Amino acid sequence: NVNPGFGYEDDSMAINPYVGVSFVNVTPQSTLDVYARLGLVYYFDAPGEMDDMNSQSRAGINYTHRFSERLRFVSRNFISYELEPDYSYGYASSRSTGEYFFWQSDNSIGFRWTERVGTYTGLRLSGTDYTDSDVPDNDRFTWELYNQFRYQLSPQTVLTADYRYGQTTGNGYASDSVNQYLLLGAEHRFSPNTIAIIRAGAQFRDVDDRDNETSPFVEFTLNSQLTQAWSVRSFARYGIEDYDTVQYLADGIAEYADRRTLRFGLATEYVISPMLSLNGGIDYIPTDFKSGEYVDGPNEGSSAPDGNEDIINAYIGLSVRFNYIVTGMVSYNFTDSSSDDDRRDYNRNRISVGVSAEF
Repeated sequence: NVNPGFGYEDDSMAINPYVGVSFVNVTPQSTLDVYARLGLVYYFDAPGEMDDMNSQSRAGINYTHRFSERLRFVSRNFISYELEPDYSYGYASSRSTGEYFFWQSDNSIGFRWTERVGTYTGLRLSGTDYTDSDVPDNDRFTWELYNQFRYQLSPQTVLTADYRYGQTTGNGYASDSVNQYLLLGAEHRFSPNTIAIIRAGAQFRDVDDRDNETSPFVEFTLNSQLTQAWSVRSFARYGIEDYDTVQYLADGIAEYADRRTLRFGLATEYVISPMLSLNGGIDYIPTDFKSGEYVDGPNEGSSAPDGNEDIINAYIGLSVRFNYIVTGMVSYNFTDSSSDDDRRDYNRNRISVGVSAEF
């Protein structure tokens, strides 16, 4: 189902050529990591109103500089211009039929006050811009100031306390909002190859001309190299999100001030031999739409009904290294969307076969 929401299903075949480059430079004081991938998706038989050709490109720059044993600067920057959501961003949910920019820049100063006490203070900027006019009310710009207090409890464990203050500007029917977070957490290294990070607390949300909302907020990350051959990465997050708050219902357009979302992702890779490896993963994204109000249509100004949407995305792949340069790949991806809105109900099967050369 290539175009969910348009009332029909259609098979399609496409190619996805790309070229990429990565560069890493490490010195005693600084670490620089630069990567870019320029690509496109070309449909031989693009269904419905979709364009034949769409961008599938992304790039990033990560930089850390240690001014001294106590003071460091950290900068993480990412931009993409793509056709549809990548669930690993922790941003998008429903499938879209137009290209969009997504970017984020996170810059902070870390200072160690004592052997056990430190802080990170920073500014995070992010935004989305849908270039297709058929995807309205989804552009967003967010700035967020944050301060994290860190206490070294043991060589393996760091306790954290976070305060975050952010403002989001929406376009169209999407309202502006303010979000504040108070979080307690811990970072624990179980082994040199396994680290877990958890933060939990409260989110306080204020939407223009709407009631204030308070919600639990949790985020969790686990990265582990279980064995020399097997690696696992996982993340989870629960809270009220600013994206996709405007819904086009059968009886009008509604905006939801409370869009509570759980995001869970698990990815794994197992190296069978130097020439053969398996990879797979699953994403689960249940969403509840609450505190809705009709902003257009015959019911404008009245309350909109609550709604929910569940997305499951699962994939498995096989990678074969023919030599030190050329690698072949085959993968299968299944996506299922269940929603109160029949137009957002769909399931989709994708089979991909490819080859890459790296040098």
